[in-house]
Amino acid sequence: MRTIESYRNNTAVENVRAAIEKAREHESFNAILSISEERALARAEAVDAGEITGRLAGIPFVAKDNFLTLGDTTTAASTFLENFSAPLQATAIEKLEAEGAICIGKANLDAFAHGGSTENSAYGPTKNAFDQTRVAGGSSGGSAVVVALDIVPFALGSDTGGSIRQPASFNGVVGVKPTYGTVSRYGVVAMASSTDTIGVLTSTVEDAEEVMDIISGRDKKDMTTRPDFFTPVLETVSPKKIGIIREFMTDDVDADVRESTLAYAEKLRALGHTVEEVNLTMVKYALAMYYIVVPAEVSSNLGRYDGIRYGRRADEATLGAVYGASREQGFMPENKRRIMIGSYVLSSGFFDAYYLQAQKARTMLINEYNQLFSQYDVLIGPVAPTPAFALGANTEDPIKMYLADIMTVSASMAGLPAISVPAGVSKDGLPIGVQLIGQQQSDAELLALAKQGESS
Repeated sequence: MRTIESYRNNTAVENVRAAIEKAREHESFNAILSISEERALARAEAVDAGEITGRLAGIPFVAKDNFLTLGDTTTAASTFLENFSAPLQATAIEKLEAEGAICIGKANLDAFAHGGSTENSAYGPTKNAFDQTRVAGGSSGGSAVVVALDIVPFALGSDTGGSIRQPASFNGVVGVKPTYGTVSRYGVVAMASSTDTIGVLTSTVEDAEEVMDIISGRDKKDMTTRPDFFTPVLETVSPKKIGIIREFMTDDVDADVRESTLAYAEKLRALGHTVEEVNLTMVKYALAMYYIVVPAEVSSNLGRYDGIRYGRRADEATLGAVYGASREQGFMPENKRRIMIGSYVLSSGFFDAYYLQAQKARTMLINEYNQLFSQYDVLIGPVAPTPAFALGANTEDPIKMYLADIMTVSASMAGLPAISVPAGVSKDGLPIGVQLIGQQQSDAELLALAKQGESS
């Protein structure tokens, strides 16, 4: 896979044409939903003419199709928004374009980012970059695959409970979920507002570091954003105290995944870091609390899709019928499932029993993470319990699909930065990633450690 630096040897037009050509050559993977050829080439010509400059001048990239962009539709991989043309661009896109980067197209995802395999897309599943009979992961499956196939050097994704890290692991690329609030969510289709984060998928940690440095920082349009604290670490990484999460290394985890994680831990030891096992007892409840809190927020955020203001509108006679038919036609089954769960746990009589208890458990999880970070600098473990599973293997059982997120949701619930880095391959030749988790606002230090491990 090519790095950002390698693209600087060519003209912007050459870069864009090559990326678009390669995207079309790999159509069978169904990783890209649309290509913005006219706008991308116009920007490339402006770069070559010196009219557009910046740190990423002439570098092509792809955005997950829940980012609002100009010059193309933003569908969120749903039929509800199949003809929606955004009137503005996401802040992350604007920041990249201000530095000369060129968006060539939009990547496939689970509709409205609800899923862990990209099989919930209204436009068909994205296939794994290493084995087209396997899933790409989700919901940022398309973003991971376009990087793994070397179509572009980086892609934007969103991570609510593992949606960047898990597909990064399944496709052998780097996936960064930053501290909650590091990158503006303005202009990105909302899923769950208390855990949604904007991150990047790249072929190297160094490239991830460069892109994160550009897109992070305060945005007056998103009140959850933090002041810009992200500054790449340039000096040598000091010895760290690292904990392997024992609950992620049980016999229920695939043997190849455990071996790759332990091998990565040995690499860190060889670099002078201390590595030992730690307990994170609340993590066994993380998936349950996630699938109460997140559907509750999903049900609220999807309330705006009613067939009246924008998006699909059913041809019905009454207002109530328009609402119902538009949602029936526009939402995928997984969208409806999460709306129903979320509405249930927020309803009178069940709010205290489910939603409130989940939020209390979330606080206990955060406190346990804080306790561990008073003793350890970084925590590590697998990203997922298995390598990429077969297409269709979990589609009939939502619980099995949800269990694929079991190792990623806890960092999301606590608002922590977490990075998936390639750590090996399975006996079947499938990529395996390891997850590095840090305390809030330690993103730069976490990337520096991952970069050290990558170069060793």
